[in-house]
Amino acid sequence: MRSEAFRQNYAAMAERVAEFRRKQEAARYERPKRDLDRLKRQDKLFVRDRIDLLLDPGTPFLELSSLAANAAYDGEVPSAGIISGIGIVNGREVILHADDGSVKGGAWYPLSVKKIIRTLDIAIENRLPVIHLCDSAGGFLPLQAHFFADRYYAGRIFRNQSILSKMGVPQVAIVLGHCTAGGAYVPALSDYAVIVRGTGAIFLGGPPLVKAATGEEVTVDELGGADLHTQVSGTADYPADTEQEAIALAREIVAQTTKARKTEIDWEEPEAPHYDPDELLGIISPDVKQQFDMREVIARVVDGSRFHEYQPAYGTTLVCGFARIWGYKVGILANNGVLFNDSSLKAGHFMQLCDRDGTPLVFLQNITGYMVGREYEARGISKDGAKMIMVQSGVRVPKFTVMCSGSFGAGNYGMAGRAYDPRFLFSWPQSQISVMGAEQAANVLAEVKIRQLAREGKTLTEAEIAEIREPLLKEYVEQGTAYHATSELWDDGMIDPRDTRNALGIAISASLNAPFGDPHYGVLRL
Repeated sequence: MRSEAFRQNYAAMAERVAEFRRKQEAARYERPKRDLDRLKRQDKLFVRDRIDLLLDPGTPFLELSSLAANAAYDGEVPSAGIISGIGIVNGREVILHADDGSVKGGAWYPLSVKKIIRTLDIAIENRLPVIHLCDSAGGFLPLQAHFFADRYYAGRIFRNQSILSKMGVPQVAIVLGHCTAGGAYVPALSDYAVIVRGTGAIFLGGPPLVKAATGEEVTVDELGGADLHTQVSGTADYPADTEQEAIALAREIVAQTTKARKTEIDWEEPEAPHYDPDELLGIISPDVKQQFDMREVIARVVDGSRFHEYQPAYGTTLVCGFARIWGYKVGILANNGVLFNDSSLKAGHFMQLCDRDGTPLVFLQNITGYMVGREYEARGISKDGAKMIMVQSGVRVPKFTVMCSGSFGAGNYGMAGRAYDPRFLFSWPQSQISVMGAEQAANVLAEVKIRQLAREGKTLTEAEIAEIREPLLKEYVEQGTAYHATSELWDDGMIDPRDTRNALGIAISASLNAPFGDPHYGVLRL
């Protein structure tokens, strides 16, 4: 295992992971001094200190999408101004939505809205209680056209809160700062609301807007403070004099809620992998063109490194089999090459076996796509790929996806990409995602342009062709990176490969708060 290739991979991947850690640390903690000083003047805690007080000491916290918006808004809205993640509060699994008041006063940008909606989607899918830590100046108005009017824009936040209430999933809001305009509905739609006296406020329009609209002059406290909403309007339930008291009250409230009865699946006492997860950095290559054996990855993620492979001699470009992750039995589908007819059929049959037995599915992506060409079309690759997609879309068991390397074309679809509602999807720092590889895409787009010019009677030199091709290649490479994908929230967060086992363990546990339901497959074209 300590070959020269292993050592080279390890050095390159260690550098990639260190870069990811640096960027994550900056997104979490680096803020302009003026913004931190403002919080102190307002007697407010930093958002991560709030979360530390809320969570049970010594318990894990799976932060989601920590690098959201890293490639947007000139890098000035770290984590999209929102912290979300799964943690434990008074022994109950919950999901958090916390506004970061140190970022633009907690204003919601388009990607902030997208992140909150995704957080609540996760709550709905997994029946997870929600705790909202509210401290927002409202929507960032210059970009309102990108977060207000459409179906999956800001209104979806409040729709999702209403759906959670209909489902009987508890929500607790802690009003630590202003809840302005649409943001006022977050505590109003929650089952319980705690508000901090002096700094917390809830109103549809703040004092400046009220004065402009009605001529009325009113203070923040008179308009939407703790005493008004806990003594007069009833919009909030509990006043608190400090943030610490408010968070303690929220913990007490969570303790009064009924614990969800979890779906039972096959479980045994967890066992650490026999092979060291640190070796993942030497196994995987930073170059997505370099293939590696996914069995070596599986051995460093699953309990005891034990893996029962299904149909090992058939459809060998897709590895399927059973293992355990933190004691939970799972069915794993992992790419070891392009998807052929046999590997597609193998996937469909294996997923049905897992679905029948109530075994969650884990997809480890390293896929260029389905095989193309006349021979494979004649064999029915489109039809067999459709069968795989049909079964994968219809399974009742939770799905979990990790983009380990390349995730290209329809291979992303068959392997439970974002569009197919995996409960959680994580990416590794060197992974790439796009409709096809950058080289192929640049060549295709350049060829289209060259033919267009040829029809106009123009002949291009090699240098002129390169001038067309290189900008296309550069743009495709940039938009295909893991950093671009996680910035746009195409995943639920970038993770260190060595943390894959822990991330999946927390995600699987959280998914069991929801019942599995019944499988429903569409028509399979035989």
